[in-house]
Amino acid sequence: MKFVIVTGMSGAGKSTTLKMLEDIGYFCVDNLPIPLIEKFAELSLSPGSEASKIAIGIDVRTGLKAAGETLDALREKGLEFDILFLEAENEVLVKRFKETRRAHPLSGEGRPIDGILKERELLETLKKNATYIIDTSHLLTRELKEKIGDIFSGNRLYANLYITVLSFGFKYGIPGDADLVFDVRFLPNPYYIEELKNKTGNDPEVQNFVMGFPEAEEFLSRLEDMLLFLIPNYIKEGKNQLIVAVGCTGGRHRSVTLANRLYERLVRHGQYGFRIEHRDMDKDPIRSGNT
Repeated sequence: MKFVIVTGMSGAGKSTTLKMLEDIGYFCVDNLPIPLIEKFAELSLSPGSEASKIAIGIDVRTGLKAAGETLDALREKGLEFDILFLEAENEVLVKRFKETRRAHPLSGEGRPIDGILKERELLETLKKNATYIIDTSHLLTRELKEKIGDIFSGNRLYANLYITVLSFGFKYGIPGDADLVFDVRFLPNPYYIEELKNKTGNDPEVQNFVMGFPEAEEFLSRLEDMLLFLIPNYIKEGKNQLIVAVGCTGGRHRSVTLANRLYERLVRHGQYGFRIEHRDMDKDPIRSGNT
């Protein structure tokens, strides 16, 4: 029997996640009142029950005060379960509520941020006891689906860390949410090669030019080693999202090439979630100047 409790911040994707779990064979129940979880679990475990994979969604509307006692009771009965916690940044949650024109369940007639802050306090214990934490702030739906599949239908080891490799141009500003920033302007600039000027780091010609310098390969090797050392320590300290930013002048040639190569190297290690993003690659190189 696989038993999953899905919870987290309102607006972080709980309902979407339950639909994804349903697609991979879970029997899903959303907004089940906390006092009924124990009884539901007993029925699911009784002889004749056909459900082998169950997911229950709980949130602030289901009465969280009794959650701790209920989960302790399940453990005492020998039921093994996982807690999946959906997280998102406050600013992202506020934006999502505005876009959907829904009120936060705890905000009443106040501002959405007031309800969000109250909810964080109520969910603190559940988050600390979560088996898995997924931050959906910058995830596309398909990326969330891949993560759910990796955790609940794959055989790969999953760690509570999602890594974004981000290329950018210094002339447009350093990404404010970056955890680690690396400057690759020490490499020769393809912008000054006429036939490469209007191409990007996604084009083979630019990649060959940038990676043709031994310093590029050495930089990648040293950076990979450092990240493989840092990542487990970040996880140990409770970090669930890491943004590694690689920058050049305009964010179109060198940074894109090296971000792509770094992403390829890290993905081979497999046990973490990864995504690649090129923030400034499509900005006009002629109008913008050096890249």
